[in-house]
Amino acid sequence: MIRTTLAAGLLVAGTATALAQAPPIQLPSTIAVTAYDVGSGGYNQVVAIGNALRQRLNVSLRALPGRNDIARQVPLRDGRAQFGYLGVASYFSQEGVYEYGASREWGPQDIRLVLLNNSDQLLTIITARDANIRTLADLRGKRVAWVAGAPSLNGNITALMAFANLSWNDVQRVDFGGYGASMTGLINGQVDAAFASTIAGPVYQLAASPRGVHYPPVPHNDTEGWARIRAKAPFYIPGIGKEGAEITPDRPVEGATYPYPILSTYAATDQALVYNFVRAHLAFYDDYKAAAPGNVGWALERQRIDWVLPWHPGAVRALKEAGVWKPEHDAHNEALLKRQQVLQTAWRGFVGNAPSDAEAFAAAWLKARADALKAANLPVIFEN
Repeated sequence: MIRTTLAAGLLVAGTATALAQAPPIQLPSTIAVTAYDVGSGGYNQVVAIGNALRQRLNVSLRALPGRNDIARQVPLRDGRAQFGYLGVASYFSQEGVYEYGASREWGPQDIRLVLLNNSDQLLTIITARDANIRTLADLRGKRVAWVAGAPSLNGNITALMAFANLSWNDVQRVDFGGYGASMTGLINGQVDAAFASTIAGPVYQLAASPRGVHYPPVPHNDTEGWARIRAKAPFYIPGIGKEGAEITPDRPVEGATYPYPILSTYAATDQALVYNFVRAHLAFYDDYKAAAPGNVGWALERQRIDWVLPWHPGAVRALKEAGVWKPEHDAHNEALLKRQQVLQTAWRGFVGNAPSDAEAFAAAWLKARADALKAANLPVIFEN
């Protein structure tokens, strides 16, 4: 069943006039989306957006929370959900690395951007204040959370530790089955550091606990440290945290961040559905922007068109109508699509004769992947 509404009468102030002149927004009565765990910053935002769409369009978002990156992407891959409010594992899935390059059932994915949240939060290593981790270098010897099936958590910790020339060999790795469990472990004293958004519910709980919260800074003027981060995580950008537990515009934190949530879909998703879903987010932004921490990041003016993943054609159409997609963005998007094509072609040539042993499989794929990217004169990034 399709729900419709007249766009011109409902568009909020600040959205491009061109968008207001577009056809009525048409969406199914129910849309299945995946999200982070209940209580996380990403999940709370989905609830707020869902409330706005239900009130304005009588459209329901059926949120499927997943405890790790793989659990959040499987419904997208298998067609059981149309969209995912994902983390940066969407980028890892494009690249076919970590869990996405470890078995035949994955490989590089044809993931597409729908919309980005660029808020005033940080996505960084969170530490308990009583662990006395003042800087990232102080992580040496400390207990750090590792979440099974969550490359967007573990890979980010890896990159941020590289800022201080540290690796997992320099810390005590403590394994957890999901993001929520890792944060509970941080609050309860099982670990000293974990990865999270500064606006996530468990971070507020940590701040209110006897342990307290601390955010080791990532100084923006340390060019060598930032080069080490981007060598492992090119999606990271410098950020000034102004929102989160014990963070305010008057008490900011100099750190690192990237868009989150990353509203994503697959290339095969219907263009009209994506087009209208983007328009709905933009049209009713004022309805949900204050309803959950970090929702300001969905604003039209905060979209980073030149990020590290290609955009879905339906989203491109909506962003062009809204006036933020420029001609130079076409070339950037095409280059990213070419990268995906190179990676997916390499995977198809590799997987048929790949080793059966899991460790040998992963190692052989990394080599085949690197060879294909080098042959196409594209950066490898995840060579080791």
